[in-house]
Amino acid sequence: MAAGVGGPPSDSWFGVVADDAMAERAREVWEQAVAAPDWAGAPLWLHGDLHPANVVVQDGMLAGVIDFGEMCAGDPATDLSAAWILLPADAASRFFDAYGRADESTIARARGWAVLRALSLIHIGQAGRRGLPGGKPTWEPAGYATLERALTTN
Repeated sequence: MAAGVGGPPSDSWFGVVADDAMAERAREVWEQAVAAPDWAGAPLWLHGDLHPANVVVQDGMLAGVIDFGEMCAGDPATDLSAAWILLPADAASRFFDAYGRADESTIARARGWAVLRALSLIHIGQAGRRGLPGGKPTWEPAGYATLERALTTN
């Protein structure tokens, strides 16, 4: 198991898309991430919570990153998951080409993090749609968009 990614999420995480055709593919991507070799480099500074609510966009371009409450050090795959979380469909390969320092294992772990973040966004969005505390209904569509990108692009 990759230390940078951690153990498997509980079935409740995948349960947010249990009725969705994406659930099995999400598990596969997660399992590939967990099976990938651990990050062997020194821990790098990370934002730790990159998702649509923590970035500022102006005229369709990233203008800023906010909410550094989860700042930490560790596996860069955590923040590199932004390739699927924040960027348009089919942009991940260009992102990693431009980044130039991510090997296949790092990319696999980053995709796993993107899947985990997508499931979290969907869960929080569903809670908001149901009027539950802490829920944010606008996060569900962002979660599904992230999940679709992470499952269909490299």
